[in-house]
Parts: sequence; C-alpha cells; structure tokens
Amino acid sequence: MRINQAPKPLLTHEGGPASPIQPIDELRRTVLACLLWEDGFYESGESIGNRIKQLVPQCKPHEVAELAIEARKKQRLRHAPLLLVRELARDPNRFSVAPTLCRVIQRADELAEFLALYWADGKKPLAKQVKKGLACAFRKFEEYHLAKYNRDATIKLRDVLFMVHAKPVNDEQAALWKRLAEGTLATPDTWEVALSGGADKKEVFERLLREGKLGYMALLRNLRNMQQAEVEPALVFEALAAGAQKSKALPFRYVAAARAVPAWESPIDQAMQASMGTMDKLAGTTVVLVDVSGSMDAKLSAKSDLTRLDAAAALAVLVRGICADVRVFTFSEKVVETPARTGMALIDAINRSQPHHGTLLGSAIETLRETVKCDRRADGGSCRAADRARLHHQRGLAPKRRELWRLDENQRLV
Repeated sequence: MRINQAPKPLLTHEGGPASPIQPIDELRRTVLACLLWEDGFYESGESIGNRIKQLVPQCKPHEVAELAIEARKKQRLRHAPLLLVRELARDPNRFSVAPTLCRVIQRADELAEFLALYWADGKKPLAKQVKKGLACAFRKFEEYHLAKYNRDATIKLRDVLFMVHAKPVNDEQAALWKRLAEGTLATPDTWEVALSGGADKKEVFERLLREGKLGYMALLRNLRNMQQAEVEPALVFEALAAGAQKSKALPFRYVAAARAVPAWESPIDQAMQASMGTMDKLAGTTVVLVDVSGSMDAKLSAKSDLTRLDAAAALAVLVRGICADVRVFTFSEKVVETPARTGMALIDAINRSQPHHGTLLGSAIETLRETVKCDRRADGGSCRAADRARLHHQRGLAPKRRELWRLDENQRLV
C-alpha cells in the first residue's frame, strides 16, 4: 500500500468542494442544527449522535462545556447538551464537569435522563464529578417539580437521589427529599393529573386558566383539546395574549397550534407576533434567504406534524418581527422575493412562493450579491450580504453577526 499520496479532496455530501473547519466549529454546527437522535435529510440520527461523540474529545473541554450551556440555556435544546456533558465525563482527569452539569440540567426529569445517557453503553459507577453535578442540580427543584416528573421509568428520581448522596440545604429540603424517597410527594395540580383522575375536561381547563396554573407550552399544545371540550374561547384567547411576551416558545410552536385549531388562527397569530414585542430591534436592512427545496418538506421529527419548511418560515416571521427593515427571499431552483407580510400570512407566502425542487444555493447567493444590498448600522457601514456570507463560508467561521441569514432545515439561523 502506497502511503505517500496526495490528500483526498474534502467534499460535501453531494460531492461539492468543502472547506475544512476546526473540530469545535463542526461540533457547534452539528449540535445547534440537530434534534438529537432524529434523522436529518442527509444522515440518520444515530450517525449525528456518533459524530458528536467523536468530536468532543477532539475539542478543548472548556469550549465543549460552554457549548453545552449555550445549547441548553440559549438555544433551549434538551438532549444534545446532556450528551455533550456525558462525553466530557468520560475522562475525569481532563475536565471537572460538575459545574457544567449543574447548569445544563434545567428540568427535574433531566436528572434521570442524564443517568440513562451515562449508562447507555453499560452500567458503571458514577464518577465523583458526576455525583457532585447531579447533587447540585437536585437542590434546584421544589416539590411541584419533583412530583411532576417523578415518573415510573427505569431510572427514577429517588434512584438518582440515593446514588449521588445529595446534602439538603435546610430541614425543609431534607423533609422534601424524604417524601420523595418514601413516595409521598404532594400530587401536583396539573392538567395531566386532573384528567387522568377522570375529571371533566372543560371544568379542568377553565379552572386552570382562571387560576393561571396552565403553563404556556401546555396551553399551546392543548388548544385542540380545549376546543373539543368546548372551553370558553375568551378564556383561551386571554391566556394566549397574556403569556405571549414572557413565553419562551419558538415561532414554530404557534404554527403547530394554528394547524391543530384553524378556527383560532387569528388569536394565535396575534400571540406569536406579540411574543416578539419585547425583543431588541436590529437596525438597518436585513436579507433573509429561506430554503424551500424538496428536502424542506420532510417532517421535523418522527412525532411532529410540522415540516422543516414550517419551522424555517416561522423563524423568518421572527426575523421580520425583530428587524427594522427586512427583505425575505426563498430559493429552490430560482430566487423569489416574498411579499412584505407578517405572521401566518408570511408563512403562507413562503410556502407558496415557488415549486419545492432543487437546492441551488450557490446561484441564489450570486443573485442576491448582484442585485440586493443591505445596510446594517450595527456594523457601522454598508455591506453586501452575500459577500459576507461567502467570506465566512470560505473561512469556515461562525460569525457573531451576519447580514445574510439562511433558515435551514433544522430551524436554526445559519
């Protein structure tokens, strides 16, 4: 076998020339543009997960830790950050994962979920740093949260508590953990508990709405149930409007809600646009290029009713809502500018802008470079959107500010 050979060219999935990037940049792109374990258009969820595992040891531990925290707290991903920390924990001498694990765990059920990941390739004793991180995270949760996620799964919350030997901060917390261990936690007042007990749907939802005890995500996900149960619409619409500005729901959640209950699209649309009202506005002209090729018609995940295009179009709505001046274009086999609409009307315009065929991104960027200028005062001057995008692509960088944003098939701005 001859060793002294010319290096093989780096190619994309479809055979085009590609630029090499650093492992941390590849890891960042992979983590922030995936729904862990869910298949993408070009690769399986399993291969995506394996690539994350392979990239972590090639990166500086503190950079992986920062990415895990960003993915959980800013991008609101749940499983990918846990996987990053689990891979960091494989070498206890390389990095102290306890502080990162404590910050990444934001929901009580993630305590047991992390252990499930930790033991995915065989049960083993917990590393000291893992115990410390889980113990730290355990102290965050009150009785309501522990009771809500105290599920009858393979790994239970009480199992985690026993294994990490967490020390309570006071007598009240010690008593709470004792109730968890004994299975005597107070039953949480949630819609799931009430309905599983046989209560009337209409009465349950109307009571929780009046008392402000229905979370916003639960509200969006249960609109169809409320309509079918004949819940008073005024109560539902008031809750939608009241919680919109404080909600952390991404735009595609509103799209899913409107698809589930078409008759209520108008108040859902108003809530979606109100949710952007408190965000800082970006000055200048912004150009948005949305992929409407055939791959975007695939489902977001195995259990989702939404397509990747639905999610991308919903993010275009978000960009229009927070930018002073926006022009939205779509590309497949040509470039088409959409009407200057907002909300659900913009999503419809993007979907219907052109046939969903090929993915001629290169020619789309060239077209915009020649015909469209953007002026972002945040940069202190004018720029050509596609010139910036092409330069960042050539360098393999993820810039802090970009004048051309592409909404990709995994609902991220790239």
